[in-house]
Amino acid sequence: MSGFAAKQRATYADLLKVPDHLVGEIVDGELIVSPRPSIRHAAASSALGVDLGGAFGRQGGPGPGGWIILDEPELHIVDQILVPDLAGWRRERLPRLPDAAFMELRPDWVCEVLSPATIAFDRTRKTHHYAAAGVEHQWFVDPIAETLEVYRLDGGGWRLVASVAGQTKLRADPFEAMELDLANLWTS
Repeated sequence: MSGFAAKQRATYADLLKVPDHLVGEIVDGELIVSPRPSIRHAAASSALGVDLGGAFGRQGGPGPGGWIILDEPELHIVDQILVPDLAGWRRERLPRLPDAAFMELRPDWVCEVLSPATIAFDRTRKTHHYAAAGVEHQWFVDPIAETLEVYRLDGGGWRLVASVAGQTKLRADPFEAMELDLANLWTS
């Protein structure tokens, strides 16, 4: 027997002790604590949430509807506790929001707004668990580089379907029914 004690798996009680000014997640049994996003990060995430939520989140709104879009939902999926910047569920899978502190139904789409403090974690460990959960679509928004990458789950792995930069407009999977103006995401 070695002189090292086995590392104890993090629990939900550990997560609840994380101060409000930090973001806590449990991944592979480890409590991951990250700083709250920068203002530039929050602005990009908020703008994207407004654009998509306005067009797709409201029934009878100006767009096609059909989705529930949430900011920073706590997801309990594939034995992990993950907090994407944005997540969306097709209404046919989630007709009504549960009265709960977290979601156990995997989203159909997640978006991570990248920041220097979390980019490696968002692009590796979280991405693998989103794929394992069967999340069909994943976006990476980088407000510093002013880029959007759009991925689709394909055979258990992610396939890049679009990668754009700057102040451009595009129709991005799974929200191709609306033209998205990326200039709205980049703040001066």
